[in-house]
Formats: sequence, C-alpha cells, structure tokens
Amino acid sequence: MTKNSRRRVQVAIIGAGPAGLLLGHLLRAEGITCIVLERQTRCRVENRIRAGVLETVTTDLLQRLGLDERLKSEGLVEKGFNLADGDRLIRIDIAALTGRHVTVYGQTEVTRDLIDAAPARGLEIVFEADAVALHDTDSDTPSVTYQADGIAHHIDADFIAGCDGFHGPSRQAIPAASARQFTRDYPFGWLGILSDVPPCHPELIYAHGPAGFALASMRSATRSRYYIQVPLTDRLEDWPEDRVWDELESRFAPLASRPVIRGPALEMSIAPLRSYVFEPMRHGRLFLAGDAAHIVPPTGAKGLNLAASDVHYLSDALIAFFGRGEEGALSGYADRALARVWKAERFSWYLTKLMHRFPEDGPFEHRMQSAELNYVAESTAMQTAIAENYVGLPL
Repeated sequence: MTKNSRRRVQVAIIGAGPAGLLLGHLLRAEGITCIVLERQTRCRVENRIRAGVLETVTTDLLQRLGLDERLKSEGLVEKGFNLADGDRLIRIDIAALTGRHVTVYGQTEVTRDLIDAAPARGLEIVFEADAVALHDTDSDTPSVTYQADGIAHHIDADFIAGCDGFHGPSRQAIPAASARQFTRDYPFGWLGILSDVPPCHPELIYAHGPAGFALASMRSATRSRYYIQVPLTDRLEDWPEDRVWDELESRFAPLASRPVIRGPALEMSIAPLRSYVFEPMRHGRLFLAGDAAHIVPPTGAKGLNLAASDVHYLSDALIAFFGRGEEGALSGYADRALARVWKAERFSWYLTKLMHRFPEDGPFEHRMQSAELNYVAESTAMQTAIAENYVGLPL
C-alpha cells in the first residue's frame, strides 16, 4: 500500500534550476520555510549545459547570499564583447560605456554552488519528484502533490513559485482563459560544441556573415563554447566534429586574436531559438519565474539573468509579506517583472535579427544588416545603447 505524507511550508518552489534555487536560498536566509521540488536527478540538474554570461543582477544575488566565493576565484570578468561583420570586428566597450561589466561563469557552476550550499542553510531539495501537480492555486489554501520513494506527498503552502521551466506543470495550472501567450519561433537553430580548449579570443565574438551567425565564447580560460547557425532540418549526425571545427576555423580565423584550437567535444547539441512571453506571471497564490514565464533567444545571454531578476522581485515581495505583512509588493510582482522581461525580449530579438541570416531575407535585408552594423561601428550612442542592454538594465 502506498504510504502518504502531509506537511506545510510557507512557499513551495517547483523546479531546482537557478531560479528556484536562488529563490529558496533568499527565502531561507529570512527564515521563511520552503521546499524545492525537482523531477530530474541531482546529477542531471548539475550537468545541464546552459548559459555562461552573468549580469550584475545575478552576481549581486550570489554575493548577497555569500555564495560567490568560487565565482570570484574562477569567473572571468569581461569588460567588453564584439560584434563582427565579415572580417571586421566591432568592440563594444561595456566598461567604458556603462561603468559595469559581465562575468563569465557557467550556469552549471551556479547550479552546483547553490545545491552544495543547500543542506547547511536548511534548504530542502527533493530530486526525482514525480507526478508533481498544483492544486487550488486561486484559493487561500494552495497545495502541491508529488510522488517520491514510493510515498505520496502532499505539501500545503501559503504560496507556490513555479520555477520549473518551459515544460513544467506550473504554467499549465493557470487557466487558458486567464492567459496570454506571445511567441516568435525562429527558422534556424544553434549548433553548440563544448570542448576543453583555450578560447580563440579573450572576449565573446558574435559574428555575422554570408554563412550565417557564429559565436565564440568560453566557460573558463581552458574551456570554450562555440555555436554556429544551422537550419532546423539539420541533425547532429550531419555535423561530425571535424566539420564543426572546419566551419569555426573559417569563421573566426580572420577575427580572433588566437587560432581556433580543436579538441574532443564534451557536449554537442542543436537548440531551436524562440522568443516567448506568458502573461500574467501571477495567478492567485501561484507566481511564475524564469523559463516558466518567458524564453529568449540565447543571443545576448538574457535567459538566466532574466530568471535572476524575476527572483529578485519575487523574493523581495514574499519577504515583505511574511516579514511585515505587506501585500502590495505581491500584487505588483508581475508588472515589475514583465516590464524588464519585455525590454530583454526586445534586445534579444534585435540582436538575433541583426546577426543571423533569415531564409526569407534577400539582398535588401542583407544590406540593411550591413547598414545597421556600420552605424553601430561609427556611433558611440548606438554602442552605449547596446552596452546598457547587454550588461543588464537597472532593476
């Protein structure tokens, strides 16, 4: 017979990605009881390959939690990045233009730091939580049920935070009649390769050319992450490693300060690109954060950082409610978060449109891209606007 377990927390958090883990740590630091439920294994969560460029909104949260020791010792401070048009490199000096910087530190490392610190800080994470379901989210008594270790669990909560990504159950718990969805699917994907080789350039290069988009980035001084634009019909079988390295050499040899060094692939994948926003980000006692509410193309590195800004707003609202009885911050969460979300969506869409070859575009559109890149190269005002968005708009 299946055993049953029932308990109560103040906040039930669905999803152990960076959004859910950050939120859990911030709430526990204020004495708020919470639990994080994750359907994947710990190993799977800790080894997911994701973004690696952190805005100060993200690094500030880690510093606030005192979980930035490894970030400070291993992260790479980037004071600029580059746009390339053919053989021309256009450097965007974000430090000079904004007085700020970004930090290269992989999302995988952020996740491991947050998981490793959880036991000592009283943050309970349940991995391999199956059949997670949300109940009565529009009432004063929401709850979550799940299965784990042969036991049926029931969690009563004051609030539920849906941080479970695009395919999780949280967004599905909001009635369709109450929702609006905004979507732009792009007609290409990114083929990525991760390898333990030194990067070909000390700063990221977003390259535009006749063959399409390519990105030279890094996770550390000895680990590189490269991407190239490919049709959605391509499969990994179409791209043996030698073909990928040949393509990267042809793209970055005229641009980079060092040669593209080849090495065995630690990971290869093809990811489609999408812009997506779900409104509202609150339904009753359920709040959405991160990829559960919005997706951005990886151009511009906004995904993880948008999740962090959501968590900044949501944690402040929940702390104000539980600590001081303030309900106003809770009611304002969705509007505050969405205002920043849409600005980040705009920038990611702009940079994607600027740097990629769209199959429906012709000579006119290609000339427009060149004209725009010429303007960026010659205009300090335009470079400043790009730098301000890249480094992260104010909260």
